[in-house]
Amino acid sequence: MVDAARKRASRNDRRRLIKRGMARFEVLGLDADRDLIRSLAKRLAEDDADAVQIRAAVSRAIASEPRVKGGILVALRHSPLVGADLNLARSRVTRRKLGM
Repeated sequence: MVDAARKRASRNDRRRLIKRGMARFEVLGLDADRDLIRSLAKRLAEDDADAVQIRAAVSRAIASEPRVKGGILVALRHSPLVGADLNLARSRVTRRKLGM
């Protein structure tokens, strides 16, 4: 019975949130940013003039970061293994038995 009551409470809570135009979601981040993310979410949920300004500022900050193509290649070129004389050749096996 406890599970049914919990499910009903969660369902009712979600309905109330939807009526207010809200959504519940999970965010992954650093533990040190927990309070920052929560306070940002609370301020945005107020949906007032300050929330509009905060949305615009965060959107500008995120959009201003240019996407760079070839990021993996750049990282590999800066690897400490650059210039190391590694033998990466593999022997080629044409056939092998599969035991099925």
